[in-house]
Parts: sequence; C-alpha cells; structure tokens
Amino acid sequence: MDTLEERIAGEIALSESPGSVMKKWRELFGISQTELAQYIKISASTISDYEGNRRTSPGVNVIRRFVTALVEIDNSKGGEVIRNLEKMKPSKDDEDKFYLLKDFSMPISGTDFARIIEAKIAANPNYLDSIKIFGYTLIDSIRLILEVAPGEYPKLFGSTSERAFIFDQVSTGRSPMVVIRVAPIKPRIVVIRNIDSMDKLAIKIAQIEKIPILTTKLSIEELKSRLNNI
Repeated sequence: MDTLEERIAGEIALSESPGSVMKKWRELFGISQTELAQYIKISASTISDYEGNRRTSPGVNVIRRFVTALVEIDNSKGGEVIRNLEKMKPSKDDEDKFYLLKDFSMPISGTDFARIIEAKIAANPNYLDSIKIFGYTLIDSIRLILEVAPGEYPKLFGSTSERAFIFDQVSTGRSPMVVIRVAPIKPRIVVIRNIDSMDKLAIKIAQIEKIPILTTKLSIEELKSRLNNI
C-alpha cells in the first residue's frame, strides 16, 4: 500500500467504530455501497452491515480489499479524489502553525453540528439540513490573513473540503469571508466564534457562495471538547 492507502487502512483498523470510518471514506470518495460491493464482489447488504457496525470488526483482508477498491475505482474515474486528498494533506512543518485540523469518525449533518456548538445561524439556514461535514478546521483569523500564502490554503482542508471552518480572533466576520470568496476551495460551513454583530458584506458573500454562517459563544476549549467527541 502507498501512503494514502496506509492512512485510510490505519484509521479503520485503529478506530473504535471501524464501520463508521469505512462509511466516511466511501462517502469521501463519492462511491455508492452498490458500486463498491460490485467491485469487491460481495453484497451491498454486507457493506451496509460493516458500516453500521452490525458485523464483527473487519479483518486485515477486508480492510485491504476495501481500501484498494476505493483507490482503483477512483483511478478508473480519473483519480480526482486522490489528487485532491494529496493536495490538501498538510506537511508536518506546516500543520498547526495557525490552525488545528480534526476529522470526525463519522459524517455529521450541518444541523447536528450547529446544535452541538450551540450556534446561532447568521446566514443561509436552509442549507444546513442538506450538508454533511467530515471534520473541522479551527483557524486563528489574524494569522491566516497575515501568514498564509496562496499555495498553503488547501492545507487547511486536510482530507476533505467537506468540513467546517471555525474562525477565532474575528471582529466583524468580513475578513475570513473575503478570503473564502477569492479562494479556489470553499468550506461547507463557516463558524465565527465570539462575535456580537455580523458584517453585512460577510453575509452577502455567504449568500453568493451558499455557505451557512454560524456564530457561537463557546470557548475554544469547550468547542474542542464537544467536537472531538463526535
């Protein structure tokens, strides 16, 4: 296995909920249960049972076949997902300079995410129900603006763009939304921490980009505690 395959396999094998991790990666690759089952030559119900943790934890052989199938199916479609995953992978030198990346063990709906962080919705509430996110990135907004180079921006997404950006050190909400507006990749949800009034231009950008904006008063430590338990 190469590095990406090893990373996926290791996450599945070490998880307390391996089926949920399998589902996360299958959905990240945009592969249906039926398509995956046909490729591996097992029933779709078996895939469903693994993902629902209704079967015994998958063994090494099952994990290898699962991971290999994800990669080969994606390669057969042009390898776009693999390229994006490699492009968004942070290096050890850059990780945690001004941001913290965390992936969830299973995807969570935008509505549930908002509930967990006790958020108020500042823009685009109608999109929350249809959004699934796979993790979050906690970002120091001031350092983002001062330090990030255009080539470093994709590293904020980790394994996937299907995530929430949580911005700290924000006064009006305008600056992070301007950055998102001109960036080539967009988060699915934006959270502004500890803000009293949202800038009108920030809301306008969110409406154009169809990105919900949430606000929360939770402390950084409380946010981490709640989200890291997902």
